[in-house]
Amino acid sequence: MPKKKYSFFIFFLLIFVNETFSQSLSLEVKPESERKTAIVDSIGYKKKFSNYLSITSELDTLRYKLTRLGYIDTTLDSVTKENDTLFRAKMFLGEKINRIRIHYDSIFNTELLNFIDHTSGDHFFELDIAQLESSLNELNSKVAEQGDPFSTLQLVNISKMTYDLISADLKIVSNQKRRIDKIIVKGYEKFPQSYIKRFMKLRTGKTLNLNDIKDKVELLDDLRFANKIRDPEVLFTKDSTTLYLYLEKTRVNNFDGFLGFGTNENTNRIEFDGYLDLRLINNLNFGETLNLFYKSDEIDQQTFRVDTDLPYLFGSPIGLQIGLNIFRKDTTFSNASQYAKINYQINAQHRIAAGITSTNSTNLLDNDTSILNDYTSNYYTVGYNYTKSQFYDPLFPINFWFDLSAGFGNRENDLGSQSQTVFNLNTYKIFNLNPKNSIYARLNGAILTSDDYLDNELFRFGGINSIRGFEENSLVANLFGVINTEYRYRLSNSIYVHSVLDAAYFENQITDAKEKLFGFGFGLGLLTNAGLFRLNYSSGKSENRQFRLSDSKVHVSLTATF
Repeated sequence: MPKKKYSFFIFFLLIFVNETFSQSLSLEVKPESERKTAIVDSIGYKKKFSNYLSITSELDTLRYKLTRLGYIDTTLDSVTKENDTLFRAKMFLGEKINRIRIHYDSIFNTELLNFIDHTSGDHFFELDIAQLESSLNELNSKVAEQGDPFSTLQLVNISKMTYDLISADLKIVSNQKRRIDKIIVKGYEKFPQSYIKRFMKLRTGKTLNLNDIKDKVELLDDLRFANKIRDPEVLFTKDSTTLYLYLEKTRVNNFDGFLGFGTNENTNRIEFDGYLDLRLINNLNFGETLNLFYKSDEIDQQTFRVDTDLPYLFGSPIGLQIGLNIFRKDTTFSNASQYAKINYQINAQHRIAAGITSTNSTNLLDNDTSILNDYTSNYYTVGYNYTKSQFYDPLFPINFWFDLSAGFGNRENDLGSQSQTVFNLNTYKIFNLNPKNSIYARLNGAILTSDDYLDNELFRFGGINSIRGFEENSLVANLFGVINTEYRYRLSNSIYVHSVLDAAYFENQITDAKEKLFGFGFGLGLLTNAGLFRLNYSSGKSENRQFRLSDSKVHVSLTATF
């Protein structure tokens, strides 16, 4: 044949083949009866294809679906070509199997069956055939959690028992059980090891449980000084298992207040005036906290407080908290309190404590009186603290705080010894109504029980951190309770406005006073690059005094994080 004619023939042959195989092919599945046809149609299958290979793939998929539903005898009898575009597949479904009985040996952990829906018998359990695959996957997942992540479950010796029940033996193909041999932190290499062991409860030698590890790493949401960068990973080698944690250190130190100083005209000494609240967290990479507080207010009172919290001492679950508190009331008296507490962190949210508190009070007046004189007091204290965080919200990082403490001891002075008890409660909760609206409620109170009282041992409250609209520490009581409420409306992720509605009740047995107090006002919060700016305007009134605008107080603060 000449070369030109040969090329011409090849050209038309390719066109013919292309036209033939580019036609749309159809598939029709015909089971053994009309009832079975309805079953196949209810499952559904593709009916249009571009080539024969996709038809065979669809038939395999359909057969797999029928088998999962219980038609385990499903077979493909034949596939015939009816015409140029139609293929007819004949299938045999057989009778549906509804249940499967799975036998297991004595080493199988039957507690795993609690995670699936089943009925039990003597060394066997039965499942609905439609739930077989999901149930086996769940069992396999639980076996993997027990330290064998590469285990597989197989059904062997499958046989038909009755027309709707089959039986099989469960075979667990186990690999070497894995334990955590090493824990490596990436990103924040100096992350406190005690928090890995005690806070997250991850330690070497423990059986590997991937789901449990993920849950424990989520506890980092309750820590301020560290964040999770990404999910943990596990490196398996022939002889070891290494867990990798990906963390980052966050800035959580904060500073709030203002400070001024001048020379006293009478004493020629430098006197400090103002407010300072400094909190340093995890600067030494031990999870420690250092608080420093100083305040000199408008009624010539000075407060100085310093304390430190050292968690997980020497890698143990025990922590230590110590502090010093000095309070001076003009030229009347001065109190110096020291305390030490041993804390036990039950888990990420719960903590209990026990300790001692000692107070030494000095009368600065020339003469002692029956209600003002030198004394020392010593208490044994117990306490409980619960914290629920929401650190994803920079405006309101703590959702629920509950702190309850009690002290039992005595007070000694020149008049003798007096047994006393003291209780303190400080709790608040944020009720998130929706992303923009929330309600803040706080309860703060204390009670001192004694046969007699001294003025320099009573509680002093009032001000921005107590009942708003009153001067700082201007209220004196042996029993008081304060309720603070705010309705908060979030204008954006960094701005919110709120109302101020406070109420308080207190008793002072020295002056035989019992009084109710109220505070009203509004406030603004603004999150800036410098920190959280807060402005509060509030006015207070007592039960026996009318509301006066001249008594209003304005509180301004900026809490800077560094």
